[in-house]
Amino acid sequence: MTSESSKIVTINRKAYHDYIILETYEAGIELVGTEVKSLREGKCNLKDSYATIKDGEIFLLNVHISPYSHGTAFNHEPTRTRKLLLHRSEIDKLTGKIKERGLTLVPLKVYFKKGRAKVELGLAKGKHTYDKRKDIAKRDTERELKREMKQKVKY
Repeated sequence: MTSESSKIVTINRKAYHDYIILETYEAGIELVGTEVKSLREGKCNLKDSYATIKDGEIFLLNVHISPYSHGTAFNHEPTRTRKLLLHRSEIDKLTGKIKERGLTLVPLKVYFKKGRAKVELGLAKGKHTYDKRKDIAKRDTERELKREMKQKVKY
């Protein structure tokens, strides 16, 4: 995502903690008008959300897009199921990988690219508890090394 005209709405940090991301895919999201306006305000939460394949189509579940602040009685439902737009070949490839290896599709981030709402999906494998602990320990040691390097530079 190196395009200058893209604006990130939200990132699913928990997904990077809970899963090992093997591949990423960019998909469009089928939205109604008030959802787009609410996304432009940054009102989106990807916590506990996932994507599923049903009848050859991909759907995004449990994504919370808050109702638009200036909406009327016809505002959207916050956690409705949303259809994702991918090429048929990508959907077929994902279907095979999910069935074959027991992987899952997790939304990693929602952003606007050239005025269109997009979601980055990650083909993910669940981490075990010891993997999570290992990642935390690695992050802590890297932080300590950076801190020590800063101290050495100052003196």
